[in-house]
Amino acid sequence: MAGWNFADLWEQCATIRDQQPALVHGDKQVSWAEFNRRANGLATTMLSAGVEHQDKVAQYLYNCPEYLEGVYACFKASLVPVNTNYRYAEAELRYLWDNSDAAVVMFGASFTQTIETIRSECPKVKLWLHVEDGTEPCPEWATPWEHACSGGTDTNVSGASVDPDRARSGDDLWFLYTGGTTGMPKGVMWTQHDLLTLSSRTHPLPLSEGVTLDDFARSIVENPAPVVLPGAPLMHGTGHLGSLGQITRGGTVVTLTKRSYDVVELLDAVEANRVSTLIIVGDVFCRPILDALDAEPNRWDLSSIELMVSSGVMWSQEVKERLLEHMPTMVIFDALSSSEALGMGTSFSSKANISTTAKFDLGDRAAVIRDDGALVQPGSGDIGRLGVQGILPVGYYKDKAKTAATFPTIDGVRYSLPGDYATIESDGTITLLGRGSVCINTGGEKVFPEEVEEALKTDPGVADAIVVGVADKRFGQRIVAVVEPSSGLGVDPQLLIDRTKGTLAHYKAPKEVLVVDSLTRAANGKIDYKKWSAYATEHSENDTEHSENDTEHSENDTEHSKL
Repeated sequence: MAGWNFADLWEQCATIRDQQPALVHGDKQVSWAEFNRRANGLATTMLSAGVEHQDKVAQYLYNCPEYLEGVYACFKASLVPVNTNYRYAEAELRYLWDNSDAAVVMFGASFTQTIETIRSECPKVKLWLHVEDGTEPCPEWATPWEHACSGGTDTNVSGASVDPDRARSGDDLWFLYTGGTTGMPKGVMWTQHDLLTLSSRTHPLPLSEGVTLDDFARSIVENPAPVVLPGAPLMHGTGHLGSLGQITRGGTVVTLTKRSYDVVELLDAVEANRVSTLIIVGDVFCRPILDALDAEPNRWDLSSIELMVSSGVMWSQEVKERLLEHMPTMVIFDALSSSEALGMGTSFSSKANISTTAKFDLGDRAAVIRDDGALVQPGSGDIGRLGVQGILPVGYYKDKAKTAATFPTIDGVRYSLPGDYATIESDGTITLLGRGSVCINTGGEKVFPEEVEEALKTDPGVADAIVVGVADKRFGQRIVAVVEPSSGLGVDPQLLIDRTKGTLAHYKAPKEVLVVDSLTRAANGKIDYKKWSAYATEHSENDTEHSENDTEHSENDTEHSKL
């Protein structure tokens, strides 16, 4: 075949798996046959609304079966799914949906009031699809999800495909919006063929040239169906890509019902559904798991877990060791990847072999490239940007300049160099040094200091502000602001934090505000980030251990369902 398309493969899975579960959400199960039928209905509804080939479909949803039903419908109808961070504030949502040219928005009922305030500023959207969640009723301007799943009629829609004359191919796109190395999110464009080729490399049958649909179908029949639980949100690459890969093996995706990270629910779901692959985000997820297992070591049977996967944030050696004490038969896979560059590095750990924190084996398509374009040689001590060659994204949507900067061609080879600096040790492992910018990574979320600083400086009591990341045992980094008060005015740190949450997503707000007499900028307006980062580290609270009620990242921000 000319190119791999997710819908072609999933329709094969639906025929073979039939009544086996494709999606599980608490007590709710959606069979493969039902998954296929509902996606056909959604695709028909969207096409009936006048969407065009490769129009964009924004998904503003928590983890739920409807999220993946929507993705499947997009693939069937040759539309482009667009992830939407549900923590975004109104201005961020407007930007994302305008930048992506979203023609359809799939949204959870609890977001209805937010959409009400910005809907008139989203003229490109032709169809709003409302997913019921027990909160807000469907407004008159939206279409109920269940009605849409019937194809916009009162009868069910069935069949293997939608509109056989509608072209769909491996060139169809999949978008992953990411913060990248600037404050505004950018849409990373992957073709479905390339994404499937990469994601299937660990499958029983890698999708390569010469493999046919019949070969693929035989592989599904001959191999057991995996069960994956994305503890991370489907709106982020870690949870989403991991789920797509397992569905393509004819597997089952289990999502959690609570909107905040509930470790007991997660462990209960692993046991009840015999989950074989658990997708998490480093220490931010694993430390609560360890606390629960240490407190009640015999409560859960977790023997079904074969693989625990993480990407996007630090996963410390200490935590890996303790996890393997509780689950000695599983393998831990720590992936060093970004939205733009999959497969930069890998780290495997087992009971017999624990990897070192921040040490990764260089991926088979990866390289570290100095700023002068030369390759970093193992053991040289040279530092460069870590990236990959070979199968790469098309680029950033509607941004040629940033595409050229991130995807340069060096000596005739096109690379993806998203901005992570590293060196290669003499044994061939990568030592990751971090971003060249001052980007903060807190719980897997990228936060750009300038954006938060500008929000802080809108407060009349703040003359100047700097935002830095301070090392945090659970979240990798936590956000600390150092502010200079306006003359004659005082600063209430908690009030300032609360006000920042009114304009930005909550996870971007500082966890702590330190007040100083002056930040002393240079004549050119620049500020010494290194100096103030050291100051924040020295003077901030030693907040390395977190309670179960850490609402900023657990209850309100770190939804069970996360990069």
